[in-house]
Amino acid sequence: MKTSAVIVCAGNSTRMGGVNKILLPLGDRLVIGVTMLAFEKCESVSEIIIVARKNDIPEIESEAEKAGITKLKTCTTGGDTRQASVINGIRCISKDTEFIAVHDGARPLVRPEYIEKAVKDASVFGGATLGVPVKDTIKTVDSGLITDTPPRKSLYITQTPQIFKKNLYFEGIDFALEHNLDFTDDCQLVEAIGGKVYMTESDYTNIKITTPEDIKIAETLLEMRG
Repeated sequence: MKTSAVIVCAGNSTRMGGVNKILLPLGDRLVIGVTMLAFEKCESVSEIIIVARKNDIPEIESEAEKAGITKLKTCTTGGDTRQASVINGIRCISKDTEFIAVHDGARPLVRPEYIEKAVKDASVFGGATLGVPVKDTIKTVDSGLITDTPPRKSLYITQTPQIFKKNLYFEGIDFALEHNLDFTDDCQLVEAIGGKVYMTESDYTNIKITTPEDIKIAETLLEMRG
């Protein structure tokens, strides 16, 4: 199953005080280096495309070389929204790609075995995303008042990668562009056209580095892995 991994890291890192989180050190590598290594180790992943800010690309390419990444096909620049950035990355995939895996560059601790599991689930259902059951009770709130308490057993925290059969994902992109829709989650593209997306259970270490304390948590989790 030939899979193209599109790793998106073109955001402006406002919640990190403007510091680019993907270029922060994590263990012996940078965050983006650890992320790329997870996909480098996946047998089903044939190529990696990075979507980043133009000024960050030289450092990302340098990190890929230092980390021994052989599957990096290219780096391209992002768009005005996450969806636009992903589309820029999609334009760079190989013609014979069967599956597209979209991943947040700031999720460096994703485990290769879970990526492979999600690829297999996507081959059955058309789409799959990593995720974990919520641990807390969730409330819906309107104007500060609780309006509902959804049953916890049906709620999951959605992670990445989110993986789809290429033709299905292309159909979702066409639908979004045709109807002027801009989604923040790739599953929504497939959901919008009635496609099925399987929730592949992951683990709670697949965190997204968003705020300064997250990098400390990631460092601790990485040390625990040895």
